[in-house]
Amino acid sequence: MAGVIEIRTYRAQPGRSGELTALLVDRVFPVHQDLGIRVLGVFPSAEDNDTLVWLRAFPDAASRETMTKAFYTGNQWTEELAGLVLPLIAEHSVVLIEDTPGLWDRWPAA
Repeated sequence: MAGVIEIRTYRAQPGRSGELTALLVDRVFPVHQDLGIRVLGVFPSAEDNDTLVWLRAFPDAASRETMTKAFYTGNQWTEELAGLVLPLIAEHSVVLIEDTPGLWDRWPAA
């Protein structure tokens, strides 16, 4: 089975990209990694100071569904992180791509 990767693009509220990046790196990504979700990023846009991109990867489509559900219904997200992160995001988009066979094994682990 091929892994799947989300390419996540966030446009932060004006002037808040540094705060959003810090929350992602320090608080959100560790929760992802605890659930087995692999994370790569944050990559700031070279064209816009408020835009950033990050990637998260899953072994396959079924695990993506299970792992993201565990994240978004977990206490850390619902009781704490959502209230901190969501107000910082003006808009976001997600592109889902299939992993190249064998890349999952070389994807950086936590």
